[in-house]
Amino acid sequence: MSGEALLKKLESKLEGIRGRLTPDALMSKLTWFQVGGPADILFQPADEEDLALFLNRLPEEIPVMVIGVGSNLLVRDGGVEGVVIRLSAKGYGMAEDMGDNKLLAGAAIPDKRLAAKALEVGLGGFEFYHGIPGGIGSALRMNAGANGTETTNRVVEVHAIDRKGQKHILSHADMGYTYRHSAAASDLIFTKAVFEGFEDQRDAIQKRMDEVQHHRETVQPIKEKTGGSTFKNPDGLSSWKLIDEAGLRGFVLGGAQMSEMHCNFMINMGNATSSDLEGLGEHVRSQVLEKTGITLEWELKRIGRH
Repeated sequence: MSGEALLKKLESKLEGIRGRLTPDALMSKLTWFQVGGPADILFQPADEEDLALFLNRLPEEIPVMVIGVGSNLLVRDGGVEGVVIRLSAKGYGMAEDMGDNKLLAGAAIPDKRLAAKALEVGLGGFEFYHGIPGGIGSALRMNAGANGTETTNRVVEVHAIDRKGQKHILSHADMGYTYRHSAAASDLIFTKAVFEGFEDQRDAIQKRMDEVQHHRETVQPIKEKTGGSTFKNPDGLSSWKLIDEAGLRGFVLGGAQMSEMHCNFMINMGNATSSDLEGLGEHVRSQVLEKTGITLEWELKRIGRH
């Protein structure tokens, strides 16, 4: 069934929904890799109430997938079944000073903007977000981190909506954070969160942010069509070192390449398909396993039909 036909079928159930519904939406326009087939339906809710109502009305048999800014996302060439939800900056992009060293951030705000807000109000501890090219919703889900700090170190509570449209508030303990992982239920869509930092001098915060930016510019291919780290670091090891030692720095498959600058980054050289990129990643995994006995785990999120 086409997205247009699915939307037509759901029309009566979705009366009163204020957000934007787009059938057969091109996912390649929403990801940093710029690849992937269409989503049957793309939904951009107006606000939390709109999202809750939509999920409550949407038949349970229709799959739902939420995406952020698309920086660590690989959408397969067959597209995405059901509904893809993308939170808008207008409805979910706030960053507010709550006092007591706390910030309220919407799930759609880019990590860098939260770091900038912390600088503005003189809160330390958020500088690592300046170097993460993603959104806060994804950071909450995967416990994003860099430069020795992780999301778990800053989160106080998280607001979310489940598949049935019910609202939840999760404590830090409820999130069950481990390395690049949250134990929160997979059907929860995070909408906003409260973070806590510490008072610090703006000059000191800015200096640390500049160091983070310099590091990114010198060791990561940030000007390429990429998706950040491809694989998680195994315990006590670095994925890039394992990839490099396997002789795969700069390795090319189709239109995809392991970066020469940072070989745990994949690059769309201009004409890659999602299959090229995923195939390259799987080739790297098999070669590293063969040479070292270590299985690399994907850090990139891969979604959609093959």
